[in-house]
Amino acid sequence: MGFKNVPMSTAKPSENKESLFDSKLRAEIDKWIAKYPQEWRQSAVMAALMLVQEGNGGYLTTELMDKVAAYLDMAPIAVYEVASFYSMFELKPVGKHKVCVCTNVSCMINGSDRIVEYLEKKLDVKLGQTSKDGKYSLKEVECLGACGGAPMFQIGNKYYENLTPELIDSILDGLE
Repeated sequence: MGFKNVPMSTAKPSENKESLFDSKLRAEIDKWIAKYPQEWRQSAVMAALMLVQEGNGGYLTTELMDKVAAYLDMAPIAVYEVASFYSMFELKPVGKHKVCVCTNVSCMINGSDRIVEYLEKKLDVKLGQTSKDGKYSLKEVECLGACGGAPMFQIGNKYYENLTPELIDSILDGLE
């Protein structure tokens, strides 16, 4: 994914890129940039957004997306488009544990609607909401590529397959 012909960032030319992020975050983003030819540095946008989101408690702000745009020399709108398209990016605060429930075809056929219903009742939230205690966010997502283990959900970087209410209780009880 490159944005070579997209207008550059609206960042002021005098703005020092070193001031956009701390040195540790810049080094992590730079590792991703180095994977692409210099003229395609914007291809690191997804990795940069993931790193920035992780460092901001799990969500992105317009200010942070603007910084990513400036750091990668790309138009802010191109960064907003990526962040708003992919389900792994959050544009508002999320709970400590983001429960991403797959509701695509295989999961739907295998009962994801019952899993969603169970989670909504257990966590006292609806899809797209965060629990009052801030512990859980419940999100509907498209296919997560675990069709053989449907129904499934993802919490953090871990997949949980062949879900039942009992297994869900065990998983949730095992979280901090």
